Amino acid sequence: MVRVVLFLVLLGLLAFGAAWVADQPGTVSIVWLGRQIEFEVLTGIVALAAAAAVAMAVIGIAKWLLTSPAMARRAMRRRRARKGSEAVTRGILAVGAGDRRAAERHAQDAAKFAPGQPLTLLLKAQTAQLSGDRGGAEQAFRAMVEGQETRLLGLRGLYVEAQRRGDQTAARALAEEAVKDAPSAAWASQAVLESQTLAGDWDGALTSIERQYAARTIDRDKAKRLRAVLLTAKAMAAEDHDPATARALALEAHGLAPTLVPAAVVAGRLLAADGDARKASRVLEASWKAMPHPDIAEVYAHARRGDSRLDEMKRVEHLARLVPSHPEGTMAVARAAIDAGEFARARKALEPLVADRPTQRACLLMAELSAKDGGDHGRAREWMARALRAARDPVWTADGQASDIWFPASLVSGRLDSFEWKVPVAEIGGPVLQVDDVLADHHESEQPAVMIEAPVTDAKTVEAKPIEAKTIEAIPAAPEAMPAPAPEPVAAPAPTTATPPAEAEPMPAQTLVSAPKPRIVPTETVFPIGRPPDDPGPDVGAKPKRASLFGG
Repeated sequence: MVRVVLFLVLLGLLAFGAAWVADQPGTVSIVWLGRQIEFEVLTGIVALAAAAAVAMAVIGIAKWLLTSPAMARRAMRRRRARKGSEAVTRGILAVGAGDRRAAERHAQDAAKFAPGQPLTLLLKAQTAQLSGDRGGAEQAFRAMVEGQETRLLGLRGLYVEAQRRGDQTAARALAEEAVKDAPSAAWASQAVLESQTLAGDWDGALTSIERQYAARTIDRDKAKRLRAVLLTAKAMAAEDHDPATARALALEAHGLAPTLVPAAVVAGRLLAADGDARKASRVLEASWKAMPHPDIAEVYAHARRGDSRLDEMKRVEHLARLVPSHPEGTMAVARAAIDAGEFARARKALEPLVADRPTQRACLLMAELSAKDGGDHGRAREWMARALRAARDPVWTADGQASDIWFPASLVSGRLDSFEWKVPVAEIGGPVLQVDDVLADHHESEQPAVMIEAPVTDAKTVEAKPIEAKTIEAIPAAPEAMPAPAPEPVAAPAPTTATPPAEAEPMPAQTLVSAPKPRIVPTETVFPIGRPPDDPGPDVGAKPKRASLFGG
C-alpha cells in the first residue's frame, strides 16, 4: 500500500513538472562552431533525455563486450559444478544400492566435472571399496588426509582399511593421530582404548577413559564403571606379587562400581588374607546384594581364619538370607552343607531347585549328595545322567565366547567391560542341550553318556586327585554294592567315540567323553564332583589357579 501511494505521488510530481514546463514559453540558444542553434525548452529536455539514454546504451554494450569472456567462464563453471554435484549425488545413491557399474560411471563424471572436491574423493573411495579395490580406496583416503576439511574422514578410512588387512599397528597409529586432531571423535578414542586393552596396557586405557570423559564422549556413570573395570584388571595382575597395591586398587574399584563382582571378589580375598574378615564381609555382602554370584559365596565362606566347616555353612546361610530365594544363594548353602557333612540341610536346600527344571550345577550337587549321603551310587549316576541334558548355568559371556573366569575386555574385539554373567545362547557355538521332563530308564543304557562341561570353581574330585579338563571320574562303587547295570543311551548332539564294556561290572573309574560344545576360553579348570568332608578347603586368601590374561 505504501509503495502504491509513493508511486502515485511521484507520478503526480512528474506530471506537475511537465505541465509547468509546458506552460512556461521560451527558447534555448546554443552557439557552437560559429553556429547558433535555437529550440524550445521542452524540445531541449526531450533531446537531452534521448542523448542520455543513447549514452547509457552505448556504455552497457561496451561493458558487455568487455566482460562477456568472464561471464562465459563463470557460466561454464556453474554448469560443470551442477553436473559434478549431480554425478556425486547419483554415485552415492548407486553405492548405497550396490550398483558397482553405475557408481564407477558417476565417479568418473564427478572426477571430470568436480575434481578435488571432498564429496568427489569420498565417492571415489566408496566406489573403490565396493569394487574391492583396496589400493584405490587407500589412495582416495590419503588424498582426503591432505585436506583440512576431510582429514578426519581420511584417517578413519585408512583406519578401516588397516583393520581389514589385519595391520593392528598401523590401525592404532591412525586412531591415535585422529584423537590428537579431534579428541571428540568417538570412533578414534574407542579404537585406541580397544587396542590398549588387547595389549594389556591398563594405564594407557585409564588415560584414554579420562580423555573420553573430558571430551564428553562418555557420561560420568560409564566413565566410573570403565575405570573400575581397569582398576580391577590392574589389581588382578598385581595380586600375586604386590598384594597391598592390589588390595587398594580393588577397594577403589569396588567403591566406583559396587555391582562389579570381580572387584569385590579380589578385594574380599585380599582383605581376608590380611586378617580383616569384617571389612571383607562388608565388601562381599554389598556386592552380593547387587548381584549374587558363586565366587562371592566361595570367598565369603572362607573369609575368616580357623572356621570349621559348620561355621562356614552358617556364614553362607547368613549371606543367602540377604537375597532370599535366589538360586545362587540356595546352591551356595547346599555346597557348604555338603562340605560340612550336613546332608539333610543340603537336600532341603536343593529340593526347590531340582523340583521342576534343574540346572547342571544343581544336578551335580545332587549327584555328590547322593554319593556321600548313604553311598547311593546308582542315584548319583542317575543325577549325573540328568546333568548331561540339564539347562546350562550362567557363565561369563562376551562376543560369543563363554568363560568360567572374568576378563576386563573381550578376547575377540578388545571391547572393555563386555563380559556378562548370563546363560550362553545357542548362537555362540555348538548345540545347547535342553532338559527332558522325564529321563526314564536311563540306568539301562549299554553306552556311556556324553558329558557337557559346566563352569565350576573347585578343582578337586571325590577321590581328591586331579583329573583332566575333559574327563570326569565316576564315583567308585561301594565294596558291598551289587554290579550296577549299564545306563541307557542318552540323546546327544554327536555320537561318542567310547566303546561300551563287554559286560556290566563295577568299575573304579568310568571316563565320559566330552561332546561338541560351545567354544570356551581355555583354562586349567576341571570338572569336579566336590570336596570330601575331611578336606580342609582352600587356604584363606588363596585364589584358584587359572589361565590368566593379566600375567603376574
